Amino acid sequence: MSRLAGKRAVIIGAAGTGNLGQVLARRMVAEGARVMVAGRHEEPLRALAAEIGGDYALADITEGAQLEALGEAAVSAMGGIDLAVNCTGWGLLVPFLDCNREQLERMTALQFIGPFQFFQAMIRRMTGPGSLVQVSSATARIMMDDHAAYMGTKAGMDHVIRCIANEFGARGIRANSVSPGFTASPMTGRAAGNPAVVGAFAREYPLGRVGTLEDTAEAIVWLCTDACFMTGENLQINGGLTLRRNPTNAEIVAAVQAAKAARAAAQA
Repeated sequence: MSRLAGKRAVIIGAAGTGNLGQVLARRMVAEGARVMVAGRHEEPLRALAAEIGGDYALADITEGAQLEALGEAAVSAMGGIDLAVNCTGWGLLVPFLDCNREQLERMTALQFIGPFQFFQAMIRRMTGPGSLVQVSSATARIMMDDHAAYMGTKAGMDHVIRCIANEFGARGIRANSVSPGFTASPMTGRAAGNPAVVGAFAREYPLGRVGTLEDTAEAIVWLCTDACFMTGENLQINGGLTLRRNPTNAEIVAAVQAAKAARAAAQA
């Protein structure tokens, strides 16, 4: 299939090996797009660009000047920008009363100010119709313990996306966000490799499993196709999780302890 044939895409947040940005870059290229990947670390970006036959640029999403330079680099390398996706994020887990000013400022820079300025830089260089996609989170809608700063900034950007959609629709620019839930990925680290933790989350999913990076990438690709007549919306790519809830910390701990006890009994 070539649903993105002729499209020129910028993906920021693609410098982590095996992360969503990298999975998405490969998926978009398979659909016919030319892709520029961006992030803070050169070697994984260089390797990915070589693999997919695309381009790369160094850019820290918290630095506005670097985002403007990224836009210029994309126009110089690809001749323009049709699609732009923000895959950055920081899964900070800290109790509400323990979250300090430094963490709040870092989270706001990374998950609100940075994405805001990233989309500004992309829109300034889009000369025709296009699509912008913000990777949000199911936790922008439903609760998860010790996640307030992450959840609040993601929810804030969801509303900014609506503002972008409203203001730039006349130019044919669509803006949407996608909200995965718990996903087995490099971002979820050790938790993703613990069957008890994964199982505690999976029980809350009507479809019976947690999501994958490929699930999210597929949704983003569709939002970027010309067939998508949608803007200002948030797609809940989480197997129905938002119909229910995330497990509590206590339930996760109990699941891990039960798994340990079962292993010990089996070895006795």
